[in-house]
Amino acid sequence: MNDLYARHRNVLPDWLALYYDEPLEISHGEGRHVWDSAGNKYLDFFGGILTTMTAHALPEVTKAVGEQAGRIIHSSTLYLNRPMVELAERIAKVSGIPDARVFFTTSGTEANDTALLLATTHRRSNTVLAMRNSYHGRSFSTVGVTGNRGWSPTSLSPLQTLYVHGGVRTRGPYAHLDDRAFIDACVADLRDILGHTRPPAALIAEPIQGVGGFTSPPDGLYAAFRDILTEHGVLWIADEVQTGWGRTGEHFWGWQAHARSGPPDLVTFAKGIGNGMSVGGVIARAEIMNCLDANSISTFGGTQITMAAGLANLAYLLEHDLQGNARRVGGLLIERLRAVAAQLPGVREVRGRGLMIGIELVRPGTDEADPRAAAAVLEAAREGGLLIGKGGGHNTSALRIAPPLSLTVAEAEEGAAILEHALRSTY
Repeated sequence: MNDLYARHRNVLPDWLALYYDEPLEISHGEGRHVWDSAGNKYLDFFGGILTTMTAHALPEVTKAVGEQAGRIIHSSTLYLNRPMVELAERIAKVSGIPDARVFFTTSGTEANDTALLLATTHRRSNTVLAMRNSYHGRSFSTVGVTGNRGWSPTSLSPLQTLYVHGGVRTRGPYAHLDDRAFIDACVADLRDILGHTRPPAALIAEPIQGVGGFTSPPDGLYAAFRDILTEHGVLWIADEVQTGWGRTGEHFWGWQAHARSGPPDLVTFAKGIGNGMSVGGVIARAEIMNCLDANSISTFGGTQITMAAGLANLAYLLEHDLQGNARRVGGLLIERLRAVAAQLPGVREVRGRGLMIGIELVRPGTDEADPRAAAAVLEAAREGGLLIGKGGGHNTSALRIAPPLSLTVAEAEEGAAILEHALRSTY
């Protein structure tokens, strides 16, 4: 392992982060578990950054991938592609967007990049609204709309980005307000911004901020925003890269918690749909999707082998009601963790929905973020046989918990017990 780590450092960028003081090589996985190259077994509560959505080595997906690989792996979008058409049909149907069109990419970054291209072209504006503490990818344009300093390496951007309040409920100038007053204050902030600038192309927002530490506004905020955006002709892009496909339990899409004014104009997706294969994409009304007046294809977006994986994975998720499982098992897990947190002075908040749970850590007796404690809990959890993630807009002080959606009650209890021990050993 030390040799592999040395080789990694010799040929890969310094900014390519690795978890743990002694980085981990995952050799294989099954169900909700993975094994490292030394033979250690771990319960996986992070799923390759919310990407292994159903299970590791899910037979239905591996079979579909193998069978497709035996026929043809790739041809590009220049040729008719049956798996791509079939998956697009299924996604359009579950999207909630009328007259929906689907364009496939290879990642969430590329999906958001495409959505920004479509929105700015359709609206003839390069001004974009985004949320503070947000994350939308690592390309030049998506870094330019990311409101999280830890993931924004440059201020240069092809876009003019204006950041609005609302993505973080329990921090910031409106944190002391009740939910209704919080929404009213954020709407007033949005109105004020729109009164001082030329009409933007779109608002891009994660229903639950992923890298930001699984923070979210009160239900209905984006519906209230939508009313104001519609007055100004501004589009709404819902970044569902982490929240889509039932992970929040209560809804299939995160935007549905804000559904009073109907679906977004554009929805971006990635991560979980491929269960580890590189699948991303954009869903939009036909008038928006078809606004480009130049050639645009994708060499690898929608390639046959990834589409076969997506079809099998989506079918499994729907047939086995993994959204319902995320609601039931996730509800038990979050209440168990809240009971533990109530006894620990360093836990500021346990938040989230379904199997998308964040634990924010602070220095005991203060409201000050504690990134060192977050790193220590991450290490202790690994020692106990549990893999989790971390994030947050305040110096990476939030633990991120997002197991595959097929998690069992017994596995949730096992993971909670390991995490409780890791938290207690830190505080």
